[in-house]
Amino acid sequence: MKIEQFALQLKEKGIELSSLQLQQFETYYELLVEWNEKMNLTAITEKEDVYLKHFYDSVSAAFYFDFTKPYKICDVGAGAGFPSIPLKICFPNLQVSIVDSLNKRISFLEHLAASLQLTNTTFYHDRAETFAQKADQREAYDIVMARAVARMSVLSELCLPLVKTGGTFIAMKAASAGEEIDIGKKAISAMGGKLEQVHPFLLPEENSERNIIIIQKVKQTPRKYPRKPGTPNKMPIE
Repeated sequence: MKIEQFALQLKEKGIELSSLQLQQFETYYELLVEWNEKMNLTAITEKEDVYLKHFYDSVSAAFYFDFTKPYKICDVGAGAGFPSIPLKICFPNLQVSIVDSLNKRISFLEHLAASLQLTNTTFYHDRAETFAQKADQREAYDIVMARAVARMSVLSELCLPLVKTGGTFIAMKAASAGEEIDIGKKAISAMGGKLEQVHPFLLPEENSERNIIIIQKVKQTPRKYPRKPGTPNKMPIE
């Protein structure tokens, strides 16, 4: 996806980018490729692929959810900043926190945020399991997001404890989301969540399946969740 096509496709979805925002995406791409030579941030480095599979794919959550309010967002396991940094570029009003377990990635994100002059961005080097047990983080966010980090049963335990009651958990998935949701229903419910909607769509150009899964937080998460680091993955609630 060329940058002109990227801008046009977003405009068709009601997201019109200024020249400054388009330049921020260009700088993002350049820094991603530069830092990727020193550390493993992404296997996708061709410019058109990055614009399609990282930038456009990340912003696609905004096709199904209104990000125009100054929401407090936590992105769990964002890696190189996806989906929250592309969303922050498009919607500067967002307050974004990213938690990632690898300190090298946090260094990249801090450099990226400074280079793009992004305000209200905070980065935490932590495991999601321990982060969500901290009093100042637990149930502190309007929206918690994760993109292809783990299967739904595991993701729900990592993410829903961070969501305020009345807030939203948005999981971004590729194919087979229906099967994952069926297996993950028990975990979603145990964490105080309720499946609201699943929005399937095809990524332009390559026509690969994507799903935006929207889960409402309807009640508080029991204190025992999330369990100790590694446990949700080894012993998922299914």
